[in-house]
Amino acid sequence: MCGRLSQYRGIHDFVAVLSIPDALINHVGDAALERYNAAPTTSVAVLHQHDQRLYADNLRWGWRPHWAKDRAAPINARVEKVAHGPFFRAIWRHRLIVPIDNWFEWVDGPDKTRQPWLIRRADHGPVFCAAIGQFPTPGSDARDDDGFVIITADSVGGMLDIHDRRPVVFRAELAAEWLDPATPAERAEQMLLFEGETSEAFAWHKVGKAVGNSRNQGAGLIDEVA
Repeated sequence: MCGRLSQYRGIHDFVAVLSIPDALINHVGDAALERYNAAPTTSVAVLHQHDQRLYADNLRWGWRPHWAKDRAAPINARVEKVAHGPFFRAIWRHRLIVPIDNWFEWVDGPDKTRQPWLIRRADHGPVFCAAIGQFPTPGSDARDDDGFVIITADSVGGMLDIHDRRPVVFRAELAAEWLDPATPAERAEQMLLFEGETSEAFAWHKVGKAVGNSRNQGAGLIDEVA
C-alpha cells in the first residue's frame, strides 16, 4: 500500500453500514469529509470503541514508539508481524477502523513513468481498513505522538498486478467485531490472517497523475482515465 487514500462521504454514511446500535460520539463533524487525496502524516477520520460507545475522531496517519525516534513513523504494519513483533506491542490491542472510499497505488509503466490506480469496493460501498494506534480515550488527553497504522497483507488472487501489498479490509460485521474491545486479541489476529476481503470484492482503474501531488484535491482525482 503506497500511502494515499480518499474519504469523501460523511462519517454517518460509514457508520450506518456498521449497524452499531449505540449513538456515535462524533468529533469529526456531520458534513461530507471530502478528502480525496489524504497523505501520510495528515489527520484522517477513524473509528474506535470504548465502554460500548463508538467514537469518530481525526487522527494522524503514522505512528512510532517513543524509543524509535531514529526512524520515520511507519504508516502501515505487516499482518505477518503486527501481533507478535516488539515494534507495535504497545498498540496491538488498541484497535481502529479507518473507513475509506478508496485507496491509490502506483505501478511502473512501460515508459518508466509511474501510473496511479484507484482501488475500491466493486459495489462502491465503504472500505473498512483494519488499523491499530495510539489515541486519546475518554478522560485522557491527546499526546504529541498519537497516530495509527493500517495493517496490510499480501495482494494475492488478482490484485498482485497492481501492488504486492493491500490493506486488510473487513466486511461490515467483522469491522464491528474488530472494534469491540471484548473481542480477544487471539480472535483479532485470526481475523486479520484469514477473514479479510479477497480481491474479488474490489475493482480498480487508472486515474490521472495529479493525484501524485498531495496538494491536489477534488472529485476529479478519482475519475477513470484511458
